[in-house]
Amino acid sequence: MSLVTIIISILLPPLAVFLKSGLGTQFLISLLLTLIGWLPGIIYALYVNSK
Repeated sequence: MSLVTIIISILLPPLAVFLKSGLGTQFLISLLLTLIGWLPGIIYALYVNSK
C-alpha cells in the first residue's frame, strides 16, 4: 500500500475503496460506514486496500 493510498483512505475512504475494487458492494459498505462515522470508514478503507 502506497503513501498516496493511505492519505486517500484517511481523507476520502469511499474513494480509496472505489479505486481499489470499483463500484460494488465493498464501495457501498465503505460509503455506509463513512456516513455512520468517519473512523469506521477509514478502518474499512485501510482494510480493503491492504488485501
